Amino acid sequence: MPAPAHPGLAELAPDQRLRRLELTVTRRLDGLLQGQHRGLLPGPGTEIAGSREYRPGEDEVRRMDWAVTARTTVPHIREVEADRELSTWLLVDASPSMEFGTAELDKRELSVAAVAAIGFLTAGTGNRLGAQLLTSTGLRRFPARSGRTHLLGLLRALLTAPRVGGDDGPAPPVDPPHLGEGLAALQRVANRRGLVVVVSDFLDGLPDDHDDPAAWEPALRRLAARHQVLAVEVTDPRELELPDVGLVTLVDPETGRRREVWTGDAALRRRYASAAAAQREQVRRALRRSGATHLTLRTDRDWTADIVRHVQAQRRLAAAPAPTRGGRS
Repeated sequence: MPAPAHPGLAELAPDQRLRRLELTVTRRLDGLLQGQHRGLLPGPGTEIAGSREYRPGEDEVRRMDWAVTARTTVPHIREVEADRELSTWLLVDASPSMEFGTAELDKRELSVAAVAAIGFLTAGTGNRLGAQLLTSTGLRRFPARSGRTHLLGLLRALLTAPRVGGDDGPAPPVDPPHLGEGLAALQRVANRRGLVVVVSDFLDGLPDDHDDPAAWEPALRRLAARHQVLAVEVTDPRELELPDVGLVTLVDPETGRRREVWTGDAALRRRYASAAAAQREQVRRALRRSGATHLTLRTDRDWTADIVRHVQAQRRLAAAPAPTRGGRS
């Protein structure tokens, strides 16, 4: 298992953790912070910047400028400039299943680190960041505002939110809110086209039949129809495979149900790994069908390096020329 990239982060006080997060993000992601406003998901903006002749095989027909085409009798497409201001909305999953981790960070702490990176990457003059925190007791809303003070306040609230079953938190609820409800609520407030980031393990609402859609998939698809959507999937290695450590007690964080398991059984460990892989593949397919860009972060890996690779890949994809379509022009 790789060595943790940020030792001691989980043990620091909230304000110390905020300073460590900000320093980590600004140092490790400095090159990305100097890039475009849409650094996480680069793409065309919405401001019209004129027209040019249509290039078959390279341009999208949906960008056709029909008025200019009719006037000149030559096909033209609309040119657009990158948006000057970016509205970013976050849905951060703080349900009980996110309070699990066997590496340096648990999934919830890793989600806060992801929000810190997203906040600093999308920060800029006039850019606004709003968020909704999905907890076991309901949605906590943070209005869209700009500025470093607003971002740090949001991160502090995420770090200090009560944990279910902890000394300062409530018992597991009988019927906690679902990810699909949080996505639907986010759609109601994200009125202006922009960037939507969903940070979750996406385990909520997965059906038993892997061919059926996840309960949250329709809501995510509606968001992706209007916004650029980045789905940040947070995982822990013990969710993917069981170690051989003898008798263990497994607890369902959402319901509190317990079950003792003998991990010395090699066949059981293989079944567990196979089921976990199928579950993650189910999440991946649902996100792809929804039209969201997918970023996976793990508690046992360097999350800054994973974000850097993701952003660089997205920028290369955006800069690459469109592939020539087969057949006749």
